[in-house]
Amino acid sequence: MIEAIGLTKRYGSTVAVDNLSFTVRSGRVTGFLGPNGAGKSTTMRMILGLDRPTAGSVLIDGKPYQELRHPLRTVGALLDAKWVHPNRSARNHLRWMAAASGLPAGRVDEVLDQVGLTSVANKRAGGFSLGMSQRLGIAGALLGDPKVLLFDEPVNGLDPEGILWIRRFMQDLAKQGRTVLVSSHLLSEMALTAEDLVVIGRGRLISQGSTADLIGGATQNTVLVRTPQAQHLGNALAHKGFQVESKPDGSLVVSGASSDQVGDVAASCGVVLHELSPQRGSLEEAFMQLTGDSVEYQSSEVAAR
Repeated sequence: MIEAIGLTKRYGSTVAVDNLSFTVRSGRVTGFLGPNGAGKSTTMRMILGLDRPTAGSVLIDGKPYQELRHPLRTVGALLDAKWVHPNRSARNHLRWMAAASGLPAGRVDEVLDQVGLTSVANKRAGGFSLGMSQRLGIAGALLGDPKVLLFDEPVNGLDPEGILWIRRFMQDLAKQGRTVLVSSHLLSEMALTAEDLVVIGRGRLISQGSTADLIGGATQNTVLVRTPQAQHLGNALAHKGFQVESKPDGSLVVSGASSDQVGDVAASCGVVLHELSPQRGSLEEAFMQLTGDSVEYQSSEVAAR
C-alpha cells in the first residue's frame, strides 16, 4: 500500500504539490491522472525518495522509502524508459542493476522473458524503439519481485498489441496482490485498465475512488433512441419531464430516464423502436469535468465552454 499524507513540494515560490493526501490499495491497479503540470511526476519522485517533500510524508507499506531495508525488493518503478546506457545490451543493463542491488543474476533472464525481450537481450539498448525501451524499463522494475510498482506513462510508444499486453500485465500484477500505481494521459486506456483513480490538479487532490464511481459521479448517463416516429416519441418523453435532444441523424438522446422508462413510454404511445441503448459517460468526459479549472494552459475556445 502507498499512503501520501499532506504531501507538499515547493520549488522557491512555486508549489508543485500542495497538501496532497491519498491511498493506493494493494491488489488493484490505480490510475494517477491529472493535466500537464498537475504534479504527478513530482509526487512519484517523492514516493521513491528521489525528491524530499517540503512538508508531509509518503509511506510504502508503512515506511518511508529511505527506511526500506531492500528497496528494490519492495518497490519497482519505471519513470524514464530511456534511462539506460545506450551501449549496454538489455541483459547487461539488468545485470548491472541486479548486482548493484544485491539481487540474484538469475532474475535477469526471468524478467526479460516476462516482458518479451529474450530474443533481443544481447542487443544494444540504444538501438531500441521507445516501445522496446518501455519493456526494458518494466523488466528493471520487476527485478526485485517487488510488492509495489509505479509506472509513469508505460504505454508510450507501444502499438495496439503492446498496449493490450501492458494492460493485462498490470492487471495480472494486481491480481497477485501487488500495489500498482500508473500515470497515463491515455484516458480511454485507463478506463479499461484501472479499477481505482486518483485525480489531481495544480498539485491538489481533486477526486479519489473507483473508476466507475468517478465516471458516474462526474457525467450524466443518457439513453440513445432510434425510431421512425422520433418527433412523436420526443414529445411524449418531454411531457413526462425527461430532457430530449434531437440529433441530426434523427436519433434522440434522452437524459434523466432509464432505458426501461423510455421503452415504457414508447410502448404506451405505440411507437416502434429500432434502437434503445443506455449510454454511459466516458472517463474523458469525467476528467474534463473534474479538471477544467486546473488546466495550466487553456485555449479561449475551451475556456468558454
